[in-house]
Amino acid sequence: MPQGDLSTPEGRQSALRKMLLVREFENRVVDVFADSEIPGFVHLSQGQEAVAVGSEFALEAADRVTGTHRAHGHSLAAGLSADRLMAELYGKQTGYCYGRGGSMHVANPEAGMLGAQPIVGASVPMAAGAALTAQVKGEEFVAMGVTGDGSVAAGQVHEAFNLAATWELPVVFLIENNLYSEGMVFDEQHNIEDLADMSAAYGIPGGIVDGQDVEAVYEAVREARERAGNGEGPTLLEAKTYRFRGHFEGDPEPYREEEEKERWQAERDPIDLFAETLRERGELDDGTLADLEESAREEINDAVEFARESPEPEADDAYTEVFEEPVPEVERFREMMAAESLGGGR
Repeated sequence: MPQGDLSTPEGRQSALRKMLLVREFENRVVDVFADSEIPGFVHLSQGQEAVAVGSEFALEAADRVTGTHRAHGHSLAAGLSADRLMAELYGKQTGYCYGRGGSMHVANPEAGMLGAQPIVGASVPMAAGAALTAQVKGEEFVAMGVTGDGSVAAGQVHEAFNLAATWELPVVFLIENNLYSEGMVFDEQHNIEDLADMSAAYGIPGGIVDGQDVEAVYEAVREARERAGNGEGPTLLEAKTYRFRGHFEGDPEPYREEEEKERWQAERDPIDLFAETLRERGELDDGTLADLEESAREEINDAVEFARESPEPEADDAYTEVFEEPVPEVERFREMMAAESLGGGR
């Protein structure tokens, strides 16, 4: 996982380019999903790029991350390649999970991405477990568990908060509060205004950060990461953000007004805000921005072509990379499939 440095002009441009890459990736997924090129469901993150890039850039190379079902942005910010990520969405053999995970189960442990989790709230106890591994084995990494505002009503999330706090585990809990839990408005589900206030119940630091400000997210996560790495235990951060698309692609969104979305896009787009900040500092001009946009566009164009041209997985590969050691029952099943001539496709 990369460690970014937003203290330099070069690092800030790198963060802007990564945000543009995430936006372009998600926008292209809109198109190819509408054309039925991608199977299953996709949950997109336009509007939340500052949270993904700011938090991932604040981590160090050895750190581990668990994500939600809306994890394309975090995956790209963590250093996963756009072509293999797109291939995974397409269900192709060249994807990170050989096409078997799809949009909601992307994982690449080598890059520190322990996996997206479609089960609401599952990323939190998994992050606590990863942090426990670091503590027990004496390994110098920190875990970050990314979750959504809807998940903090789930019991296993609070169990993980409590365990991590009690054992002072090296973990950062990051809540992406995009104001909607599927179709439920935030204040219809929660009796408090700020989810970070829950930290007081577990005796750990809590903080609220503007999720549309990539530098603010970076600084908050960097501080929490340093605290965890120093053996001072977990921090609960709440990034207040907003998703520009529906909960899932194709969501009719009866729960919010179009005017609200348009206002957020016009006034609080994290890419526009960051680009304007860099312009004001003299670190970005229109030509450079256009070059960054074109570079991101070309990379995603290549990723789509890579995914389209990649082979479909073979049925006989269904158990590849599933078990660490060969399992006799699986081998017999392979032989049965071959005997029934089911190994030529899916």
